[in-house]
Amino acid sequence: MTTTQLFSKLWNEYTERTPSAEKIKDLFTSKGNTVYNDHVAFRTFNDPRVDIDVLAVPFLEAGYEECGEYNFEKKKLYAKHFEHMTDKDAPRVFISQLLVEEFSPALQNEVKKMIDSIAEEELTSDELIFKGRLWEQPSYEVYSQLLEETEYAAWLYVNGFCSNHFTVDVNRLDTFSSLQEVNDFLKENGFKMNASGGEIKGTPEQLLEQSSVLADRIPVEFQERTQEITSCYYEFAFRYPMITGELYSGFIAGSADKIFESTDMRLQEA
Repeated sequence: MTTTQLFSKLWNEYTERTPSAEKIKDLFTSKGNTVYNDHVAFRTFNDPRVDIDVLAVPFLEAGYEECGEYNFEKKKLYAKHFEHMTDKDAPRVFISQLLVEEFSPALQNEVKKMIDSIAEEELTSDELIFKGRLWEQPSYEVYSQLLEETEYAAWLYVNGFCSNHFTVDVNRLDTFSSLQEVNDFLKENGFKMNASGGEIKGTPEQLLEQSSVLADRIPVEFQERTQEITSCYYEFAFRYPMITGELYSGFIAGSADKIFESTDMRLQEA
């Protein structure tokens, strides 16, 4: 699969879960902008059957290489980011994983049950990133129990393997010159921003500013009842030049930590 085909397939799957992303993209294009993608992010568990290295396979095959790693001590996550070796216009890829062993035996058991129930042919497929939830219909009771420990695991339990978010490359928008302008434009059009840690995460000194809208909510059929739960969200990134003159290409763990919270149901209700 070529890079273009890979991201086109991911975008189509992502916008099914995230209708607001298509609406936001249309708003930008209606103002005369071409929307470029800064990065796409994925979530997983650190079980070797589904960890970062497994999810990265289709990207490595498409010409990507590992370019950075990140630790999130508070959220008990580890992440890597990847960039295409030759195509500088190709989006970055950010994959994080939950450090399952740092949670309760109950959570560890639920994660093991999820992954144990995945068919072998799915686990060995290079297309795990497109598969969504591969275990049985979720239980709202289990979802609630996971949520008490970590929103990340609860989100994965419901949504499975998919693009957690796409990200607009604000530097390449023609009619916006700052992330603040983008945020103001989104709010004027009725979108609610993730304000955890401030609407803009990061600073010019850190060479990266990020913001995001709160995740869409979609009805999920749990075993007990149907309940609206967060799906995915759209992010916005503005990068600053390094001493070399090239734009900074990495990520800031402290900012990403707050961006993760875009899917947090508690922010939806704030």
